[in-house]
Amino acid sequence: MDFYDYYHGEFNYSENYTYEETVYKHNPTCLNEVLCATLVVVSVVILLLGFCGNALVIWISGFKMKKTVNTTWYMSLAVSDLVFCAFLPFNVANMAMEEWIFGHFMCKFASSIMFLNMFSSIFLLVVISVDRCVSVLFPVWAQNHRTVKMASVVVFICWLLAIAMSFFSAIFREVHTHMGRTSCYNNYMLHQHGHKIVAVSRFLAGFVVPFVVIVVCYSIIVLKLRTNRVIKSSKPFRVMSALVAAFFFCWLPYHVFIFLELNHQNYDRDVLTAGLQLAVCVAAANSVLNPVLYVFMGNDFKQKFKSSLLSKMENAMGEEGRTTSRYLSRSSSMDGRASTHI
Repeated sequence: MDFYDYYHGEFNYSENYTYEETVYKHNPTCLNEVLCATLVVVSVVILLLGFCGNALVIWISGFKMKKTVNTTWYMSLAVSDLVFCAFLPFNVANMAMEEWIFGHFMCKFASSIMFLNMFSSIFLLVVISVDRCVSVLFPVWAQNHRTVKMASVVVFICWLLAIAMSFFSAIFREVHTHMGRTSCYNNYMLHQHGHKIVAVSRFLAGFVVPFVVIVVCYSIIVLKLRTNRVIKSSKPFRVMSALVAAFFFCWLPYHVFIFLELNHQNYDRDVLTAGLQLAVCVAAANSVLNPVLYVFMGNDFKQKFKSSLLSKMENAMGEEGRTTSRYLSRSSSMDGRASTHI
């Protein structure tokens, strides 16, 4: 099963249920059901807010601000979320109509976009955390080698890895027509352990391992800053911490219910179905939270209230670059004085 299975109510428990049984048990009246109708409305809200918010972030970081390593990171995150939001209309239509009308190719491609967003986002968050850690531990090296060109290459590699990891979603997606109704679903029947392998690999590569790296990097940063006490402003770290926390809380329920679904025979079907639908909706909301965090985590309340939206976004993303630059400059001076004494 997959994101689009739960999101439009097509639950294909391929091990114990045939596809025909799933169709007969499915109630094709989404807009008359409270949960399904609510998810349709929430999906539309996520689509509108996420598309507009991330488009604005891309416009500001790409055209209104000087291109730096920091703006490269944030713009890449916004592009990932924007691409995801751009494909949400396929899902909203599928969920409301309870039928897939977009063909075999889009069944595979649209499903893969969700996981492309998940992997590209988490890989970029890992890269940003490592970048911050290197800047704090090796300020002189970072000042000489931390360039926009290098950042662009790293972003390109992250996207290639994300594309490779999301490819599994396309492999198992199929389109099937039964009794005049066409559905896009995951078929693991031909691969005995396919479902478990996909779920475990996504959990490890897209959640556990990245968060271990992020926690280690931030622990090192906190210890280093407490020792030196060079950086007075904590705003950049609040922005990044909020981005990581948002990703964690948005995606954790999804992975939890995916693992519960592997042993679906041990749980109530209705409870598992409702939980998966809500978990997927929360995961999709991550694409809306990121641009909001760019805006409201960069300045204090009075500054946010008085300044324009564009100024707030510029301050949120630009503050980190200014703080890092000040730290690098001060650290370089300290290193120079130390070498003189030696």
